Amino acid sequence: MIIKKFQGKTEEEAIALAKKELGENVTILSTKNVKRKGILSFLRKPMVEVNAAMEEEQERPAQRTVLKPVTPKILPDEPAKEQNDKVIEEKLESLHSLIEQQLSKDTEDTKQDADFQDGDDNHVAFMKLIYNTLIDNEVDEKYVNELLDEVERVKTQKTSIDAVLSIIYQKMILMFGQPADIMAPDRGVKMIYFVGPTGVGKTTTIAKIASRLSVNDKKKVVLLTTDTYRIAAAEQLRTYASILDTPFRVIYTCEEMVDAVNDFKDADYILVDTAGHSHTNEMQKNSMLQFINCVDDVIDDKEVFLVVSATTKYRDLLSIADAYAQFSDYKLIFTKLDETTTLGNLFNLRLHTGAALSYITCGQNVPADIEPFSPQSTVKQLLGGR
Repeated sequence: MIIKKFQGKTEEEAIALAKKELGENVTILSTKNVKRKGILSFLRKPMVEVNAAMEEEQERPAQRTVLKPVTPKILPDEPAKEQNDKVIEEKLESLHSLIEQQLSKDTEDTKQDADFQDGDDNHVAFMKLIYNTLIDNEVDEKYVNELLDEVERVKTQKTSIDAVLSIIYQKMILMFGQPADIMAPDRGVKMIYFVGPTGVGKTTTIAKIASRLSVNDKKKVVLLTTDTYRIAAAEQLRTYASILDTPFRVIYTCEEMVDAVNDFKDADYILVDTAGHSHTNEMQKNSMLQFINCVDDVIDDKEVFLVVSATTKYRDLLSIADAYAQFSDYKLIFTKLDETTTLGNLFNLRLHTGAALSYITCGQNVPADIEPFSPQSTVKQLLGGR
């Protein structure tokens, strides 16, 4: 793994430097402002420093390969062991400061941790705690084993517990990859389709995104819906369009979809709400696919977002994701994070589908309860941090 620091006048400039040297698939681990050096430094704006990481080719595991499971060693319940567990749990609770400390010290991963010099038993206890923490957060066991196997290969006997935790943190961020927000139009108008099952909050999510694009970014937005099954959903979106003062139209046929694209060519974004349905309903899926593909002759800039709920059972999420695999290269939006205490499904679905995570929502308030997906924050929570 390659980890380097890059500085720029802005965060965008620093990230651009990182991508130039390490490649487009670089992962940003942290960002902070740093003071300039020199006598007159107090007169100049601080620089922005980013820590960027990139896996070397030989380190990258084969996609979706289930590695040999790690079987944590079960230790007897002894007072010393319980004390060590307590120390480890305290370290997990202060994960944020620990990672910042790791990234700021170039030689930290080779230091011995004075609290953990009693031999292999403490290391096994630590790995067992990480294993149990991820399982409790409903990360699929095969991905936990894959991660811990990878850590076992790169660590040495002299690697401290703190450094192992840092490696796990960095590996998980790399496995999540860069979040993928809505991309700016290449030229002309961009079509954005939102697909997914019923009851996940798709229409409310579209309203939140439309509000941000229209109000915050000052873009011209058009709202369309092909959901002619639920009158309430169409009326809900119509109400949001009225509040945002944006055009709205109900689409019944592919011809009407093409007409809408031609009528609103001067817009920046056309957001399309589609009918939610069971992922096992082939007829409705084919109808939705036609709505997505029928504009290919008049527009070539489009994106598809699969909206799913973080509260959905993992097995059902896999079925949903596989059912929508034919809908081109979709990106993922997770809703209802405020209704669950575990985030393992975000990690699981990212690795199962290879699709980039885009946004998360955590409530019904429009437009407040939505934000871009943060790998760093999510990994900290998955590892038991606050």
